[in-house]
Amino acid sequence: QVQVVESGGGLVQPGGSLRLSCTASGNLFRLYTIEWYRQAPGKQREPVANISIGAFANYADSVRGRFTISRDNSKNIVYLQMNSLKSTDTAVYYCHADVLGAKDYWGKGTLVTVSS
Repeated sequence: QVQVVESGGGLVQPGGSLRLSCTASGNLFRLYTIEWYRQAPGKQREPVANISIGAFANYADSVRGRFTISRDNSKNIVYLQMNSLKSTDTAVYYCHADVLGAKDYWGKGTLVTVSS
């Protein structure tokens, strides 16, 4: 069983920055594809960014150029650096770990609120 835990959420003003962290247990972290999703109130969960085993990153159009995903396999951690935050970025952010397409695990989420 892989434990996935998100952290780093909070309240930030528009234009501000936050860095989310996602840790996942297990000795095979380097083989996990990690994805960030978010779910705003009253809306469906949507993909935000992902980073592959080879550290290739992909972004949703809505965050490209503002968010950066990175990973440190030595620490079993993935970061989501979020800059130039907008009110529309307000959501619960979830981390998802995909283990070679065989199993997948979700964290419980961390709330990001962008408001003045």
